[in-house]
Amino acid sequence: MPNICETYDVVVVGAGHAGCEAALAAARLGMETICFTVSCESIAMMPCNPNIGGSSKGHLVREVDALGGEMGKNIDATFIQSKMLNRSKGPAVHSLRAQADKSEYSRRMRKVLENTEHLLVRQAEVTELIVADGRIQGVKTLSGAVYYARAVVLCTGVYLKAKCIHGDVSYETGPNGLQAANHLTKSLIENGIEVRRFKTGTPARVDKRSIDFDKMTEQFGDEHIVPFSFSTDPESIQKDQVSCWLTYTNEETHRIIRENLDRSPLYAGVIHGTGPRYCPSIEDKVVRFADKDRHQVFVEPEGLYTNEMYLGGMSSSMPEDVQFAMYRTVPGLENVKIVRNAYAIEYDCISAVQLRPSLEFKKIAGLFAAGQFNGSSGYEEAAAQGIIAGINAARLVQGKEPLVLDRSEAYIGVLIDDLVTKESFEPYRMMTSRAEYRLLLRQDNADLRLTKYGYEAGLVSEARMNEVRRKEQQIREEIERVKTVNIGTGSSVQELMRRYGSAELVTGATLAELVKRPELSYEALEPVDPERPQLRADVAEQVNINLKYEGYIERQIRQVEHFKKLESKLIPEELDYMKISGLRKEAMQKLDKFKPGSIGQASRVSGVSPADISVLMVYMEQLKNSRRQE
Repeated sequence: MPNICETYDVVVVGAGHAGCEAALAAARLGMETICFTVSCESIAMMPCNPNIGGSSKGHLVREVDALGGEMGKNIDATFIQSKMLNRSKGPAVHSLRAQADKSEYSRRMRKVLENTEHLLVRQAEVTELIVADGRIQGVKTLSGAVYYARAVVLCTGVYLKAKCIHGDVSYETGPNGLQAANHLTKSLIENGIEVRRFKTGTPARVDKRSIDFDKMTEQFGDEHIVPFSFSTDPESIQKDQVSCWLTYTNEETHRIIRENLDRSPLYAGVIHGTGPRYCPSIEDKVVRFADKDRHQVFVEPEGLYTNEMYLGGMSSSMPEDVQFAMYRTVPGLENVKIVRNAYAIEYDCISAVQLRPSLEFKKIAGLFAAGQFNGSSGYEEAAAQGIIAGINAARLVQGKEPLVLDRSEAYIGVLIDDLVTKESFEPYRMMTSRAEYRLLLRQDNADLRLTKYGYEAGLVSEARMNEVRRKEQQIREEIERVKTVNIGTGSSVQELMRRYGSAELVTGATLAELVKRPELSYEALEPVDPERPQLRADVAEQVNINLKYEGYIERQIRQVEHFKKLESKLIPEELDYMKISGLRKEAMQKLDKFKPGSIGQASRVSGVSPADISVLMVYMEQLKNSRRQE
């Protein structure tokens, strides 16, 4: 008999970035929620890179915030350097990235969790799922305690049967020496869940006092800091920032790595998990990019109150002596002292094709999954899945339809759709190139796109929703005004044109027409627009972008309308693909395995051709007609 038996609405397993967002979402929606972690010290821990955001990932953080999540607020409160990436490119790929004080980031998130109503953080290892009649009933812990629940969210990160490896040293542990979760995998397999093995890695942490920064290039943060959270007052976070540093590997570094490849567990067959293609180890880079004579190394502080520095770009699983040798060939690191060795970590996870777009398992009702457990990589991808899983776990308990964002609405929609429709055999990483409608899905307009969903779910306040409505109205009214303002050919106008290297006006033009010129902007034209109203910077930014890229935006909106038509053609879950004549055998097998919910989703399944989609649409139309006749 179990020694404890308690009942909750929602159980969350894991308190990493996915688990935190899932637990907070469920609790804030009024669900009695318990969040299990193998260690309370690991809540929102950053076991690898000490930053939040970056290319495409910054979009995800902004979207999590618009839905009512915590990650954006947490990094705004704990960053030590902030920078908007890709400013020289178009707004679709602008992305915010901030260095975090790792310990402060974790500490603040823990405080938020522990002070959220309806939420209990519990240090214990979950070892077993309790399932009956295809529905989750709860979980059991290592001590034998049973916790019943109407919904369970698995956010195990890299802890399932985790193994850390460097050289010939291998030990069963989670990241940073924390306890691995060695028992739950067995229960997953017993309940028909397919498990696979992935790996990731991290570079060494080194002592700041042993670095010669004079041989490196200093990297500064932005002069004016832009917050991640739409609810953060920009003026409240303007502060002194800590520098990062850039250096490079060289041919001597690469020689040492090549001469010791036989000692690398990655190449000696010791590591069996599949690693991330877009974040390779330094030994992988040297082998795969043999023509490169150097690779970037980013030297980043781990916090204000530690001398540990992170060597971004040099993750490795090489033996300890090789690590010392190769790191000490890098300019500025000649006398470096290692605080923590670089290592690779293997872990169990699943293929997310076993999930619905709501992140609920197809085979087990009420069981959800999020984060690296789903085969993704990155803190931001985890948080994005976590908030959706948490919202949908709560909505299941409430008897409501799940929240599903599609590819035209959010990077989160792209992320989840890719995971559940495209079987990935390596850790999935979000990239701007994966989003077909990225001009519409910019990081600067995430609040305009998604706050309504957070409000409808119950995570966003009425006051916040009204603020977004006011912003939408101001943008709309100002765009309409700017289209009607005519600018003449006076001397002050021509002088402004010359100042920005723009062709002088022969005849008058509207302000909107001038904004569209590449060298001009809504802000630049303020001196010749005396009637311009006082607007917040974020409103002015939207006016500028919407005017400047109007034609491209309208084209993408038309593309989205076509996409929506395919998404609206729903496929019955019980459809037997094996009976559809004309479908290729591969398409039959793939569609039967993935069971897509719509024609649009079916078209994105790998191995299904446009011809197969045509056959499927004809079959569904025939099926609909025959049912009408009945």
